Amino acid sequence: MGTSLWARDFKAQPKSMDNFEATGFRQISIVCRMSLDDARPGYRFSFGPWNISEGADPFGPEVRQAFPHEEKFALYKPLGFDGVQFHDDDVVPHLEEQSAAQIEQQAARVKTILGNQGLTPEFVAPRMWFDSRTVDGGYTSNSASDRAYAWERTKKSIDIARMIDCRAIVLWLAREGTYIREAKDARVAYDRLLESVNQMLDYDSEIEIWIEPKPNEPTDQAYVPTIGHAIAMAYASQDPARVKGLIETAHAQLAGLDPSDEMAFALAHGKLGSVHLNDQNGLKYDQDKNFASSNLRAAFNQVRVLEDNGYGSQGEFVGLDVKAMRTQPGLPVTDHLRNSQRMFHHLVDKVRSYDREKEAAFRKERDYEGLECHVLEHLMGLDSV
Repeated sequence: MGTSLWARDFKAQPKSMDNFEATGFRQISIVCRMSLDDARPGYRFSFGPWNISEGADPFGPEVRQAFPHEEKFALYKPLGFDGVQFHDDDVVPHLEEQSAAQIEQQAARVKTILGNQGLTPEFVAPRMWFDSRTVDGGYTSNSASDRAYAWERTKKSIDIARMIDCRAIVLWLAREGTYIREAKDARVAYDRLLESVNQMLDYDSEIEIWIEPKPNEPTDQAYVPTIGHAIAMAYASQDPARVKGLIETAHAQLAGLDPSDEMAFALAHGKLGSVHLNDQNGLKYDQDKNFASSNLRAAFNQVRVLEDNGYGSQGEFVGLDVKAMRTQPGLPVTDHLRNSQRMFHHLVDKVRSYDREKEAAFRKERDYEGLECHVLEHLMGLDSV
């Protein structure tokens, strides 16, 4: 095999929303105004345009009318969000059908929209998993031509990111895994992933790569399933300072891990590029439920580890990746975003008002029964009763 690669120590929308009223969107300004009242300084928030969706799922069609893609950008600021998460084809729709000149023109248009709305692009992620050439993965495919496609698509994603003044690429390695382990040589697959990361670092000297781990879905078993795997890859890369991780709550829970511990591990290494806060009800498919909706105590601990370690002080975003319930009516449906952000703010208050001296006393006495009760009563608002 030779020397191991791992051996190294819309058009621009007006700032006013008055124009929407003629088309029946008067309710937007009402909902958004409520969210502004809830907003507090100290953190910046982001979400992706896919989080405002039509409610389709694998078992049924869309249930809500589509809200125009580029009009979504006018919703961000009134909802209290400053950052936009992008897939490459969120910036340039039908990317594979566009010429280089068309890609540049559309990216410039989106850059103008973001500027007019006062928004920051947080990251761009190559969305390769819908293409037939990535059925068996892109970077780890057994097919050389499929791997070549993955690299060409990745270069386009980096180019698009730079065109909109974004310096972060997120790698969600969707189909980089197997349905049966004998399908690929895992050692070769990891070497190919590392080689791809190094190619990206070579291609652009300023871009950062944030690896978003997930243990399964759509593949049965994914490569780089946890943040530990992602950070190992970062250290093995040719420029470790530019390779970090993005931790999604549900992805950590699907791996049977505690999201706050995963975040703490990344923070300890200075490698938490961003987060996707949401929630998960058990070990099943990736649900993207509202943050804190199923596991309030786990959400408290996630906010605590971010708050205690100064997350956001270097400009990091608190990213949400949440889906509205399929049963929710409206156009556009944004309550899930507003509610998740609201829960985050409430939990920040809980973290800041938590009695650390009592906690220290319980720890000293190794009275973890008492400590658990202290935490639960604090979350229930009973500690002051």
